[in-house]
Amino acid sequence: MEHITEVKIYKSPKKVYNAIAKSIIKLTQESQQKAFDIALSGGNSPKGLFKKISKKYKDEIPWKRIHLWWGDERCVSPDSEQSNYKMTVDYLLSNIDIPEENIHRIRGEEDPEQEAKRYSKELEDTLNSRGKDPVFDLIILGLGDDGHTASIFPDQIELFDYPENCAVAQHPISGQKRITLTGNVLNNANRIYFLVTGENKAMRVSEIMNDNEAAKLLPAYYIAPTNGDLIWFLDEEAASLIS
Repeated sequence: MEHITEVKIYKSPKKVYNAIAKSIIKLTQESQQKAFDIALSGGNSPKGLFKKISKKYKDEIPWKRIHLWWGDERCVSPDSEQSNYKMTVDYLLSNIDIPEENIHRIRGEEDPEQEAKRYSKELEDTLNSRGKDPVFDLIILGLGDDGHTASIFPDQIELFDYPENCAVAQHPISGQKRITLTGNVLNNANRIYFLVTGENKAMRVSEIMNDNEAAKLLPAYYIAPTNGDLIWFLDEEAASLIS
């Protein structure tokens, strides 16, 4: 796939987390920008990364200049065990010294449609833009077993062409509502890191990497930054079926 800049494969999940952490340190330390905007992934994927940063690298990242956003959020309260924000507080935010105003959470407890509009506007008002869309310096994404990324699911691939920055999505099985960044914003980023570990992801990874017909049904296949780099960080298990 011509829009993938690089695929990096590591022996274990821990080595994946370490590599991404070091890459974030390098990016943020070398950046001259007053604000460096990062959108975080939810779910289980980033827990190990957040732990690694908290334990080993928390003093090497210039948090005063880092602004943290989310790629998606479940429509639940911020103290719910299902909240991506709460997971980030537990594993990262509670361990680092970052100004409160640098944390831009999606308010999962609010009316979903209204909150998608509000977050869209906050992105527009705060981030740099390229064309009509806001620009993230870095977006970290995970990959679901079903090929979803952020909260764009296989039955909602049209969210890649959605005109607004954020949309309300629905989990195809549980019916739970979520707020997600849409394709225009995702693909306008300066760089995207896919963090994917585990054997259960191997099939989807191979479909995408081998450009199979089946991949066209997977939202993650459509992550293709127009002006940026796309780097996959995989462990050996997740990469085991790439031909």
